[in-house]
Amino acid sequence: MKELRHIPVALDRCIDLLSPSIEKALSARGSAVIIDATLGLGGHTRALLAKYSELRIIGFDRDASAIAIATENTAPFTDRLTIVHAVYDQIPEALEKFGIAHVDGALFDLGVSSMQLDEAERGFAYSQDAPLDMRMDQSQGMTAKDVLYTYERKALIHILRAYGDEKFAPRIVDNIIDARETNRLNSTKQLAELVKESIPAPARRTGGNPAKRTFQALRIEVNQELVALEQAIPAAMSALAISGRIVVMAYQSLEDKIVKGFFTTACASTTPRNLPVELPNSQAKFSYVIQGSESATDEEVLQNPRAQSMRLRAIERVAA
Repeated sequence: MKELRHIPVALDRCIDLLSPSIEKALSARGSAVIIDATLGLGGHTRALLAKYSELRIIGFDRDASAIAIATENTAPFTDRLTIVHAVYDQIPEALEKFGIAHVDGALFDLGVSSMQLDEAERGFAYSQDAPLDMRMDQSQGMTAKDVLYTYERKALIHILRAYGDEKFAPRIVDNIIDARETNRLNSTKQLAELVKESIPAPARRTGGNPAKRTFQALRIEVNQELVALEQAIPAAMSALAISGRIVVMAYQSLEDKIVKGFFTTACASTTPRNLPVELPNSQAKFSYVIQGSESATDEEVLQNPRAQSMRLRAIERVAA
């Protein structure tokens, strides 16, 4: 059995945030259902199922390798865990299939997982040589190589700028086009070297590995991460019962901006500010559990460096 490789990010904090919603549901009807939209290796789900014997979890993941490990790691709880091999934007379809009208909580742990980064052959890491894949679901979809070899110059520049904030995008893309014309772009090492050579030397001395931004941009495009997130967050919010909570951990600013936008709108009243009373049907349907966002503790960052960029947000449904 392949055990969890580390304690999941913000494990105790996520359980603390979701517990009030679960406990209210258990008190009211003796059972509770939550969504783990990013099952991963099953760490958060395993801890929640161990704490609450009447809790059921619907776990989503697009990565078949992660699902296999999560299945083993959650083996004692198979009767209360339903695993769905799908992207989390398919939450509505899955809940309808299982006859679930509302859930009592939803958890999102966004971005690439440590397991995916650690497995060199997946192509996510610029520090290890591997095929240019970067698919979270290796059973379908375009690879990073497909993107690099088939997208037009304008589209590639847009991806690097929009998803990687890469100011040297035109230089990098011109070199990509030159390399692909002679089939010289086939591995992560070749791409990382190409990016490095495309960026002026003074700019390489700060900000870490110069390939980081390009790899992030390609990964987001390959997996359509932001498109899926823009559909999944409102879907999860709509599925929440009264007192249900949604907890989201984001690791880069593009994801966090999307989450923040949905949460800000959901927690705002539509009554004009100058009116002394709340207008009918204009009160906010959600309220903040965390005002703004939280970061990982210093202790957790020491134990798990991946947590350093994490931003944790949570809201609760207060009205239908």
